[in-house]
Amino acid sequence: MTRVHPSSIDLSSRTLRFLTGQLAARRQETGTRWRRLPAARQALPALAHLRCGDTYAQLAAGFGIGIATVHRYIREAVEALAALAPSLAEVMKTIRTKAFVILDGTLLPIDRIAADTPYYSGKHKRHGMNVQVLADPFGRLLWTSPALPGSTHDLTAARQHGIIEALADAGLKCWADKAYQGAGGPVRVPFRGSRLKRWKRRHNTTHAKMRCLGERAIATLKGWRLLRKLRCSTNRITNVAKAVLVLHHPSA
Repeated sequence: MTRVHPSSIDLSSRTLRFLTGQLAARRQETGTRWRRLPAARQALPALAHLRCGDTYAQLAAGFGIGIATVHRYIREAVEALAALAPSLAEVMKTIRTKAFVILDGTLLPIDRIAADTPYYSGKHKRHGMNVQVLADPFGRLLWTSPALPGSTHDLTAARQHGIIEALADAGLKCWADKAYQGAGGPVRVPFRGSRLKRWKRRHNTTHAKMRCLGERAIATLKGWRLLRKLRCSTNRITNVAKAVLVLHHPSA
């Protein structure tokens, strides 16, 4: 029988305590009197699922509970965490003092068939969900957007989420890649073309050095292995990404 032990989850004890506190508060709020697992034990399968990508069947066997119970526990934990995630307006208030931010998009792979064309990304040649990410100048993860079908272009997604307008209102400069060409306003992108003048090539080199730090935020997000291949309903992926964002900060 597979057993999940805290030491097998590469997160700090602070993260476990944080999630335990949120679950205990939720139980008190909803008036739950009895559960098969205490809050601290409920937090473990949720973290193992998000961080390690353990399946419901593996967790049910490891904790000696039913698959339906595992599903309910994890869904409850994800919803409790997602409710704490900052909105775009809230995060703008906290990052106004940054010299600049980095905007990037990533595809969260999902398990879909070829017929599900809205979720197919031509850029990545696979099915997934488009998530926009904001990082600080050091590449630290600040915010993740709601998830959109993978066929959505990064610039379209940024506009749909109101990111460009929010950056302009906050007076924040933003570095982004060529996918955001035409965004205008505060979004700075590299020059396009193969025969660029020397000063434009120098600009692109400097721009790339600053923007590439944003890839650290993407790596941080996908360090939670569930996000490397999602098998849940696409309607739940936004909450999963938000839950990961909230958990990242206690574990950082």
